[in-house]
Amino acid sequence: MLAQAELSVLESLGIEAKNQGTSTGSNWLKGSGEYFSSSSPVDGKELGSLEVTSKEAYEEVIRTAQKGFSEWRTWPAPKRGEIVRQFGDLLRKHKDALGTLVSYEMGKSLQEGKGEVQEMIDICDFAVGLSRQLHGLTMHSERPGHRMYEQYHPLGLVGIISAFNFPVAVWCWNTALAWVSGDACIWKPSEKAPLSGIACQKLITQVFEANDVPEGISCLVNGDYKVGEWMSHDRRVPLISATGSIRMGRKVGEAVGARLGKSLLELGGNNAIIIAPSADIDTTLVGAVFGAVGTCGQRCTSTRRLIIHESMYDEVKSKILKAYKQIRIGNPLDENNHMGPLIDTLAVDAYLNALKEVKREGGSVLIEGEVLSGEGYESGCYVKPVVAEVENYYQIVQDETFAPILYLLKYSTLDEAIAMQNGVDQGLSSAIMTTNLREAELFLSSRGSDCGIANVNIGTSGAEIGGAFGGEKDTGGGRESGSDAWKVYMRRQTNTINYSTELPLAQGIKFEL
Repeated sequence: MLAQAELSVLESLGIEAKNQGTSTGSNWLKGSGEYFSSSSPVDGKELGSLEVTSKEAYEEVIRTAQKGFSEWRTWPAPKRGEIVRQFGDLLRKHKDALGTLVSYEMGKSLQEGKGEVQEMIDICDFAVGLSRQLHGLTMHSERPGHRMYEQYHPLGLVGIISAFNFPVAVWCWNTALAWVSGDACIWKPSEKAPLSGIACQKLITQVFEANDVPEGISCLVNGDYKVGEWMSHDRRVPLISATGSIRMGRKVGEAVGARLGKSLLELGGNNAIIIAPSADIDTTLVGAVFGAVGTCGQRCTSTRRLIIHESMYDEVKSKILKAYKQIRIGNPLDENNHMGPLIDTLAVDAYLNALKEVKREGGSVLIEGEVLSGEGYESGCYVKPVVAEVENYYQIVQDETFAPILYLLKYSTLDEAIAMQNGVDQGLSSAIMTTNLREAELFLSSRGSDCGIANVNIGTSGAEIGGAFGGEKDTGGGRESGSDAWKVYMRRQTNTINYSTELPLAQGIKFEL
């Protein structure tokens, strides 16, 4: 049985023992009749179950979303922004409850769970301002008596496939921008954290119903990879935004590309911090340790590799090992703990296999891994964070393991360190710790990091919503959240107006009848 406090959180968000898994907003549709459950990695207890979306229910979702979009796109963008503003205010009221559900369902610390909801609030604030700034562009025509400009229109239906590690924030990064852009959204949450998706749908429906927003602007579909395949192959969904593994992203990208659709892919990371001789060791330790063990190493921006200058390698290694001895592992709802569980036992298996590969390839494990057992660890998902000395070319180092495994590497010159940092297939987040201006600027130059995110004197983990989030290479090239990421949710149109009494052609071409 769940504790009374946990039950009250679920009840306050509308979570029941059995939940319909398909929704067009206020309408919850009958699904396939098959159910799947959500169990917490915190204690192994079942939170609830959801009905799998059927193909018939999916088709009803698409029809409703298309109909809703035809009206929603006619609403002035600032009015759409007002709806998002109200959603942000509602999230503020439910921040503790939703943050607790996120932490309990997927295992991240309570601070991180509430922080994830705060990201939702922040992107709503950003989108409200954006709703009055969906700017186009004017330009001079080469033809007399002509005017040219560009404008942006709503794209249509946006399919969102999200991952378990950020079960609500990434959805909101997409929807807040898509909604003010005039789009309708269809969301497939991770089957490993689906109840958080149910909670979000019930919250946004309150706002939509109070404002007579057309049905179908926020839709929910639940199930396994088959539901994602329906969306990816569906020409009626012009944009698919997918967050997850590189393997998943390749399949989505191939399916969407085959129909000449648009995809926004935010995939794996293999993120490194370069620690230069002039680095401030105290701030470096905080950034490195949190980056490696935060969310139990299950962030796409988690720190996987520390590339340390040879002159301070032993000092940094010693302090990292000392810091790891202080990490408290346990129930993430207890804010005294630094690290909670992995998402499930499959993730534990991947962690154990990675440790075997490290040793097989010749690495030296400085802090041994272990699956924790006993009181408080009954779920079998709690593991010890690992530190290992390796070479960058090891295949296991080249791969992303979604677990708290930190690799230490040594370098001699900054060019060598940058080559090591860039010498992986992924290109999401990167950082350098240095107080040397020249080193910092080189790292940020075209000769430096090839990642979508490059930081100086902060770690790789986490991002503010004001900047576009995403990476290069196998990370997928997509950009979510801030800056001009809104443009992917809209279609650009070039307009030329002739206000003269003649019809001159471009490039001076003559055509007379």
